[in-house]
Amino acid sequence: MKKQQPLKAAIISHVREHSSIYIFITVLFLMGVIFGAIVVNSLNFSQKQDLYYYLSRFFGQVSEGSFANSTDMFKQSFLHNIKYVGLMWILGISIIGLPVILVLLFLKGVVVGFTVGFLVNQMGFDGFILSFVSVLPQNLLIIPAFIVIGTVAVAFSLKMIRQQFMKRANEPIFPLLTRYAMLMVGVALVLMTASAFEAFASPTLMKGVIDMINNQ
Repeated sequence: MKKQQPLKAAIISHVREHSSIYIFITVLFLMGVIFGAIVVNSLNFSQKQDLYYYLSRFFGQVSEGSFANSTDMFKQSFLHNIKYVGLMWILGISIIGLPVILVLLFLKGVVVGFTVGFLVNQMGFDGFILSFVSVLPQNLLIIPAFIVIGTVAVAFSLKMIRQQFMKRANEPIFPLLTRYAMLMVGVALVLMTASAFEAFASPTLMKGVIDMINNQ
């Protein structure tokens, strides 16, 4: 318990110190989600039909149990997420990376919004249930991880800018960089858990929902 108290205090202090950035990042991500959902409605009929055709083929494979190997899915999912987050982490170290971090977070929101929006647009309530089991569970871990790493990357980038242009030499950079690296390790573990769920649990959940939809 004594060890947990300083950690809890550090987390609370961190959130309070960067609360404005957290709010901004969260709103930016939600704007991306909304934009992604709006993009679905802007697609013409043939584009929606083409996308739904490929989606139907994928659902058919899932229903037959012929989806990709779970281990391969885990590797692909984890590598995709860690590369995305790693890029934001690296951009946080550079002074010019700040706007790119914001763009990446917005695009992540667009992808989530488009995926859920397209499923609901094409399949109605069944699409909502399908997105609930195939998109939501792992994103309950992935999205907070992205928001945390995005916030800390923005905060770190701002500190670097202050040090370069305001000559704030009283802030040693090495301890900040060490904590920054430790956060990346923690986020990587969270993403590993999310990828494991996506690879080993989501296909089974999706198959159950698709079978239920086909039997209606």
